[in-house]
Amino acid sequence: MKKGRGVLTLLLIFWTVFALFSFWGNANRIIGKSFISSDEFQMELRQYYGWLYEYVLVPFDAEKAKEQIKITKDEIHYYRNYYGTVEEQIENIVLQYNERLQDEGISEEVKEVAKQERDRKIEEIKKNFADDAHVEAKIRVLKERIIDNYAAEKERYRREFMASNSYKMFSYDLVNVDTGQRFFNNNTVAPNIFEQQFLAENSEYFSPLDVYPNESTSIQEIHMNGGVEEEYALVDQTIPLTVEQPKFTGTITLPKTALKDSELKRNYEGFEIFKILSYIVWVTGILTLLVLLFLVRPKKVEIETLLPKMKPLFNKLPIDVGIAIVLFGIMVLINLVEELANTIFSISYYGTEQYNITNTIELIIIFAFAVALFIAIVISSIWLLGDARDMERWKKSISLRIWQAGQDAFLNRSIGMQTFAMLIVFFLAGVGFTGALIDGKLFIIYVPLFLFIFIPTLYVFLLRMGYLSRVIKQTEDMAEGRLSSDIVVKGKSPIATHAKNLNKLRDGVRTSMTEQAKSERLKTELITNVSHDLRTPLTSIITYTDLLKKPDLSEEERSKYIDILDKKSARLKTLIEDLFDVSKMASGNVELLKQRVDLAQLLQQAVGEHEEAFTTANLDMRVNIESQPIFAYVDGQKWWRVIDNLIVNAQKYSLEGTRVYITLKQQGAEAELVVKNVAKYELMENADELTERFKRADTSRHTEGSGLGLAIAQSIVDLHGARMRIEVDGDLFKVTVAVQVAY
Repeated sequence: MKKGRGVLTLLLIFWTVFALFSFWGNANRIIGKSFISSDEFQMELRQYYGWLYEYVLVPFDAEKAKEQIKITKDEIHYYRNYYGTVEEQIENIVLQYNERLQDEGISEEVKEVAKQERDRKIEEIKKNFADDAHVEAKIRVLKERIIDNYAAEKERYRREFMASNSYKMFSYDLVNVDTGQRFFNNNTVAPNIFEQQFLAENSEYFSPLDVYPNESTSIQEIHMNGGVEEEYALVDQTIPLTVEQPKFTGTITLPKTALKDSELKRNYEGFEIFKILSYIVWVTGILTLLVLLFLVRPKKVEIETLLPKMKPLFNKLPIDVGIAIVLFGIMVLINLVEELANTIFSISYYGTEQYNITNTIELIIIFAFAVALFIAIVISSIWLLGDARDMERWKKSISLRIWQAGQDAFLNRSIGMQTFAMLIVFFLAGVGFTGALIDGKLFIIYVPLFLFIFIPTLYVFLLRMGYLSRVIKQTEDMAEGRLSSDIVVKGKSPIATHAKNLNKLRDGVRTSMTEQAKSERLKTELITNVSHDLRTPLTSIITYTDLLKKPDLSEEERSKYIDILDKKSARLKTLIEDLFDVSKMASGNVELLKQRVDLAQLLQQAVGEHEEAFTTANLDMRVNIESQPIFAYVDGQKWWRVIDNLIVNAQKYSLEGTRVYITLKQQGAEAELVVKNVAKYELMENADELTERFKRADTSRHTEGSGLGLAIAQSIVDLHGARMRIEVDGDLFKVTVAVQVAY
């Protein structure tokens, strides 16, 4: 019961609204007006006036128009240069005829005719460029032909008008004020339903202003219609002429019988039917309003419960989207109601000749759709009003999201401003294109703006979006662990800055991963090497100590074992001291006593001490000290150890029978010590790792080295702020130490 009452209420409201729209749109059409005073009749009358003036009273005079033809210098210049300069035109004619004249299959008589034709055309071209009067005569002939075509077209329209019912329906009796010529057509007799008098004494003339009330011009433009001849392209096909615009006095009448016997009958009856229908709609609209106010009295509960299943779906929409849908629905509803009112008028006015049963069914469907749309709008509006104070729904609105997104876009002001500027350009480009379509003259302004503003902006936009897509793709590769390639940094845009920061982040991650992997590997190797190098002498000490405990051991064996224990203990002591030293130096817990030291003298002393060891090892030591002395501020004792470790390293790991080169020279502001030798063991590819603790070229660890010599040297060099570089080229091993010289 409640649903039926709610539907009835909405139907009554809709009909009241429809009646209001009908009154608003059609009251000025019918209230206090007859068919003769209606806009529709006045439109037909205006059309009749125009035809009468143009085809009967002031017909087009072709001969007078031809007398007004004027030919300008520009037209003559345009005509003669249409196909190019005189030389270009003559050359073109010659080329056209050369092929025919050179054709051996054509008789001499035909060739002679072609030559004469060619020469005649060439002479005509020369005459065109030599004689203005000759060209002017040609142009005049073409323009006269255009006027004749125009006059023929006007005559055809005049005959159609004279044979039409509109011409026969009205009566006119008019006199030319200037010439006194009378024009009349008394086809009807009184009484007249319409009569308009044009009296000279009241200065009310039948003139062009009655035909075209918004413009009065004495210039008529004659346009070429249907001209297909090529010659017409040589002249301007729009010819301005001054035409006579006489005034007339007299009367124009329409008999009452025309409303019954002419084509106006349908319009007259339609107007009357529409007037009756409109009054019925207005009266019933007032009645439905009274019923709503005093009987039905709409209740919110009865209306909002009509579509209970739709409310949850509607509430899922953001509230501002719901408001937009309702507003759009209202706009559509207004157009539908206006269309219904206009369609009812058209059906009434023009009858069933234009609107058949199909149109009537379509009208009923539109009416039903309008009713359904109205019901949906009312119910949706009630739902929206009920949720207007629900802040949770507003927080989920699209408008708030857009506002927040806009704020986020302007966190980087450069990006925000560029995006906003591009949006404005694209919007104006669309508006400009629409305006140019409406008014073709705007294309003159739109085209350069399109080419020099919109296209560059679009290019920049696509460039930035493409660059952003590339950065995002490479960022995804980084996230998946592919850190091999750099992100290309292009320009100085915020995207380029972001790419640069991503490269820094990638480098940091890659370095961290490399260092972490290296640290883990070296840590494992350090533990292994330390364990091996300490366990070897320690095992020997334990073994020979056990042997010394035997009571039946001879003095010779005891002496031999003690000697071995002495060597292994010394070896163990050296390993522990070297390990302690390198750890202490790596931690920076070492004090340097820097003095001005002669590096050349220090090197000579170190070489002298190891010269015998090199000879024993079958190595040829070549020493080259470029100049003496070379001073530097270093801790002499520790720098001695650097030199000693490098020389000892070369002596232990050089291939027998090879040369070892030791060079000291000054390179600019630095003293450079270079030690080169050929290794007896295969060297690893990563030379930098040779300076790590317990690293040896002898990976089997059969030599007596501790693996700490280069590590200690590297630590001492670092403490002095100097540089140490190791290079490996096949079996060639090269160490370079550079330190600042002291002057």
